[in-house]
Amino acid sequence: MNRILIVALAGGCAMVLAGCGEQPTVTVYKQGQYQGKPDTQPWNNAQFKNDRASWENKIKARTESQNEYARASN
Repeated sequence: MNRILIVALAGGCAMVLAGCGEQPTVTVYKQGQYQGKPDTQPWNNAQFKNDRASWENKIKARTESQNEYARASN
């Protein structure tokens, strides 16, 4: 019984110490510099080859296929 209690207390202490060792996750921003990924047009990729009209048609078709009212009438 004592051995189980000692092992449980040692495990609990290890968990508490592991939680105290967590490093803060604070982002450091550099003034005047964008640090994210570069923004590109959604149609500027290998599939659509910078063709905005075909991208819009594909989005419209996808939206209509997700519309439950339009799917039920077919």
